[in-house]
Amino acid sequence: MVIILKNNPDKAQLSNLMGWLEQKGIRIQETTGVSRSILGLVGDTASIDIDALRALEIVEDVKRIQEPYRLANRKMHPENTVIRVRDTVIGDGGLTIIAGPCSVESEEQICKIALSVKASGATILRGGAFKPRSSPYSFQGLEADGIKLLKKAREVSGLPIVSEITDTEQLPLFEDVDIIQVGARNMQNFELLKRLGKIDKPILLKRGLSATYEELLMSAEYIMSGGNKQVILCERGIRTFETQTRNTLDITAIPILKSLSHLPVVADPSHSTGKAELVPAVSLAAAAAGADGLIIEVHNDPEHALSDGPQSLKCEDFRLLAEKLGTVVGAMRQNKA
Repeated sequence: MVIILKNNPDKAQLSNLMGWLEQKGIRIQETTGVSRSILGLVGDTASIDIDALRALEIVEDVKRIQEPYRLANRKMHPENTVIRVRDTVIGDGGLTIIAGPCSVESEEQICKIALSVKASGATILRGGAFKPRSSPYSFQGLEADGIKLLKKAREVSGLPIVSEITDTEQLPLFEDVDIIQVGARNMQNFELLKRLGKIDKPILLKRGLSATYEELLMSAEYIMSGGNKQVILCERGIRTFETQTRNTLDITAIPILKSLSHLPVVADPSHSTGKAELVPAVSLAAAAAGADGLIIEVHNDPEHALSDGPQSLKCEDFRLLAEKLGTVVGAMRQNKA
């Protein structure tokens, strides 16, 4: 349920209303926007009389939310959520570029790539330390050593870092990681999501291979219901009948998720295509569709990468793509103006 308040509501009346709701076991999420304020009610609101609420002097309107996700719902939070990571923001209307290798392989490799992508315009460094792979014989990542090398690359480049967690036992290793990524395979690992809801750190939540929009938002709800509202949604491609690409980027997910939720939405053109030559076109399409960011795999030597080399851009190709993205974003901003 959502209570839309009139402008400048009487503070005493508002306090009485909130106290009455809390006595009924209702949790209240207060959102103050540019033009109005909203009280989002979380809990069993079946016994609350909507007409009685509407009759209050400070209330403009009351609406019931039909969707099962409450905290992630744009009806509860009309203004876009903006997430700040050190000196970088995600969701402020710009395009945040997250770039780096699929896997951290060595100090020289990750530091070299970090400096290169930063020079090209990336503002966040990605790198896998724990790698859940389809085959048990594939490279599984450097694990704890990979996290240490990512931190070293952050010192060298100044870029905040994002890396994927695969198990709750790894949480102590991620205390100094700026953004924790939940991969597609763990989107419905609810015990992991619950634990991530208890920490004060942005979570990059990737859509599962066959997950619906609602299922993705319900996974975000698990994190948010624990108290952590810093969730970034990621469309990373879904499994379809098509075999020409690794997955299929659902471009419609970007505008639809942004209409359903206030959370930032980023796209992953690397995992969705699986082919480096397709990444630039899909990146541009995602930017034009309104994505808040892109997460792109970049490697200084893709032919010898320990994982996902075929979908990784060379550093020079990433620089050229970043220039094109700047043109697209600039044109979009000009049209909005």
